[in-house]
Amino acid sequence: MKKKKKYDDFVDDGRVIANMNIDGMPRSTIKRTAFDEFGKVKENNENKENVKLSKSERRSIILGVVTSYALFAVIVFGAFALFILFCINVWFK
Repeated sequence: MKKKKKYDDFVDDGRVIANMNIDGMPRSTIKRTAFDEFGKVKENNENKENVKLSKSERRSIILGVVTSYALFAVIVFGAFALFILFCINVWFK
């Protein structure tokens, strides 16, 4: 005789058992507000202060960003050039 499989009647009541939200990841499209964020109070955007930068501060930030990208590009292209030199002078001989 074959035994019948037992199926549990699962009912989703909407409770959040473990918070699976990770900072930097997109949020779920399903919003469950019952236990979301475990009672944390959400910050209002109205209370945040807008930072006003002067011209010299803005210029120095832009210069720092451009310098960091330029340094990264020099390192990457330098490593590529060293690899090409290694291939020509050592590997292919």
